[in-house]
This record gives sequence, structure tokens and C-alpha cells, in this order.
Amino acid sequence: MRTMLAAILLTATSVGAFAAAPEGAKLSEIIAKIEQTADVQYIDEVDWNDRGYYEIEYFMKNGA
Repeated sequence: MRTMLAAILLTATSVGAFAAAPEGAKLSEIIAKIEQTADVQYIDEVDWNDRGYYEIEYFMKNGA
């Protein structure tokens, strides 16, 4: 029982670490702002960093 309670507690606290901050911008809002830029060709990859921010990789129409 004690081991199960510890496992549940660790799982519950670690899940919160992967959630975005409540005062932060939603991913859909960030993507929309990037897509509104005229020079963006496409968004290639989006990852959630362990430090609490999104890493977004996109390509420009000029190849950059």
C-alpha cells in the first residue's frame, strides 16, 4: 500500500511538470502567430522542452 501511494504521488507530481504554465500562451496561439508571418513556408516540428517552453522548428520561403 505504501509503495502504491508513493507511485501515485510521484506520477501526479511528474505529470504537472509537463503541463504549460496557466499564464503562458496556448500552443495554437503561438502557431497561429508564426503562420501569420508572410515569409513562413511551413512548420516542421514542435517539441515541449523539459525547461518549460516549446521548441518550434519552421522554414522560411527563402530557405532559411
